[in-house]
Amino acid sequence: MKPAVAALCAAAERAVRDGHNILVLSDRATDADHVPIPALLATAAVHHHLVRMGLRTESGLVVETGAAREVHHFAVLAGYGAEAINPYLAFDAISALRPTLPEKTSEAELHKRYIKSVCKGLLKVMSKMGISAYQSYCGAQIFDAVGLASEFVDTYFAGTASRIEGVGLQEIAEESVRWHRDAFGANPIYEGALDVGGDYAFRIRGEAHAWTPDSIAKLQHATRANDWKTYEDFSRTINEQSERLLTLRGLFELHLDRQPVPLEEVEPAKEIVRRFATGAMSFGSISYEAHTNLAIAMNRIGGSRTRARAAKSPSASSRCPTGRRTRRGPRSSRWPPAASGDHRVLVNADELQIKMAQGAKPGEGGQLPGHKVSKQIARVRHSTPGVGLISPPPHHDIYSIETWRS
Repeated sequence: MKPAVAALCAAAERAVRDGHNILVLSDRATDADHVPIPALLATAAVHHHLVRMGLRTESGLVVETGAAREVHHFAVLAGYGAEAINPYLAFDAISALRPTLPEKTSEAELHKRYIKSVCKGLLKVMSKMGISAYQSYCGAQIFDAVGLASEFVDTYFAGTASRIEGVGLQEIAEESVRWHRDAFGANPIYEGALDVGGDYAFRIRGEAHAWTPDSIAKLQHATRANDWKTYEDFSRTINEQSERLLTLRGLFELHLDRQPVPLEEVEPAKEIVRRFATGAMSFGSISYEAHTNLAIAMNRIGGSRTRARAAKSPSASSRCPTGRRTRRGPRSSRWPPAASGDHRVLVNADELQIKMAQGAKPGEGGQLPGHKVSKQIARVRHSTPGVGLISPPPHHDIYSIETWRS
């Protein structure tokens, strides 16, 4: 892989010096005898090589790849220098699906809709970063790398922040060869179907997930039957998943040869729990029962509970068991967000959160599918049952610096 990337960079430099002002990086020539260089690696490597040679502004980069399918793929390719992207495999897949679609639409129209959806996704991501033009986003590489070796990043993705070490070119090459072997090998699993993937939903033989059908079933059975043994099984399943390296903490080992801290220097539990806080989740993303129990638990131990800015939580203004309203009931939030929702609960707060933007997704708001919007959720969130909800990415009252000046 290393000499192949070096040869690609040298060819790009040679083409620019020969007067060519548009370079096309393509993986169309992939076949049983040729393994493609990953599109992002090839793009970033050529981009930074031309920058170092002082030639980058003399040419444009077009990336023709079968690896780009969704908005994130286009965003990272653009962020590392791609002025234009041709996702030819996505177009081929859309054309192949056309006869099975309920609406009779021309191939050109389907391709146009796909391009429009990708462009709208890119515009949304860019605009929430304060970038209004593709030229400003191109090559800006406003990303953090997770799980990449510093040497690898410095060589091919120079300037990208990488605080957690990980794989390098050797592992990237091995993965590329493995994918190529799956595509052109004799494995009967892939003779008539693509790999199941499993990035977004659990699939057998797919990507490993922290939550699996087994762990969810054990949790549900334990809570519904109030069965401690089943809960222990569930806890064991979750605790032991670290050994499968699914989480960052699974990469750590405890050194037990240290001297213990003197007991008198250890904070009492009742003081430690005062710093406990729950994350902000809207009503609908988690249930009424979850909201209520989180609030009660945090108020009992002296911790803090916040909630999402999307709308008033169902437990935010509950009464005490006696029926009398107090300054802050057992189910209320100590940290309600000062957002564009119901502000009546703010008078019961100890602290306020000023939420300037939605953190659920990059450039987007939290999204609740229509089938999850029940009558109760719709009433609390001032909406209509069955209609999907999208929390606005920015705070309605905080759109510009002028807001803060006022």
